[in-house]
Amino acid sequence: MQGGRRGAAHHGPRAAGPAAGGDPSAAVTPELTVTAPVTATTVRPARPPKSPPRRAPNRALVALVSVVALLVMAGALAGSVTWMLVQQRDAQAQQTRDQRFVDTAAQLVTNMFSYTQDNIDDSVNRFVDSTSGPLRDMLSQGNNVDNLKAIFRDTNASSEAVINGAALEKIDDVTNNAAVLVSVRVTVTDMEGTNKPSQPYRLRVIVHEDDNGHMTGYDLKYPDSGN
Repeated sequence: MQGGRRGAAHHGPRAAGPAAGGDPSAAVTPELTVTAPVTATTVRPARPPKSPPRRAPNRALVALVSVVALLVMAGALAGSVTWMLVQQRDAQAQQTRDQRFVDTAAQLVTNMFSYTQDNIDDSVNRFVDSTSGPLRDMLSQGNNVDNLKAIFRDTNASSEAVINGAALEKIDDVTNNAAVLVSVRVTVTDMEGTNKPSQPYRLRVIVHEDDNGHMTGYDLKYPDSGN
């Protein structure tokens, strides 16, 4: 019957949201939080800056420096060898000169004490000719040379001198004189061939070298004193 009470109206389910007529901003919106994943990072030490590339050496310059160094070393070596040779030559020359002083003094003493009755003149003249300076002046005074020959003849004997030793004492490079000590033993033999006891003598002979390098007996002294 249409005149009766209408039944209650049936409404379907209401959609979620604000009520009708309500404030839309009042709706609750869920918050969404997004977290970025954390990635582990390895920290590496910083590398030192690379050195600038080396310049290629100038080969021509290096070769030139090497050649110069070799030349310098060769020159120094040659100079050292030359110096040693000069020193050796000078030492040998000095040694030869020293020996000539000694030989001249020994020969002078031998000539002075050696003679035979057959060669007295030659022996005395040879001795005189090997002298110079004060010794030559002494022999040249008066008739000293003839008197010496006469003394040798009066001995009616011969004499032989044997040098026991001779040594250079000193050299004066200013006067070119050298003092040489000579030890000699003299043996006199009479006409019958009998030898008298030998007599030892020690003498200091002064030898002079002239500008030409010729050496002569300049003076004759006994080591203690006197001519």
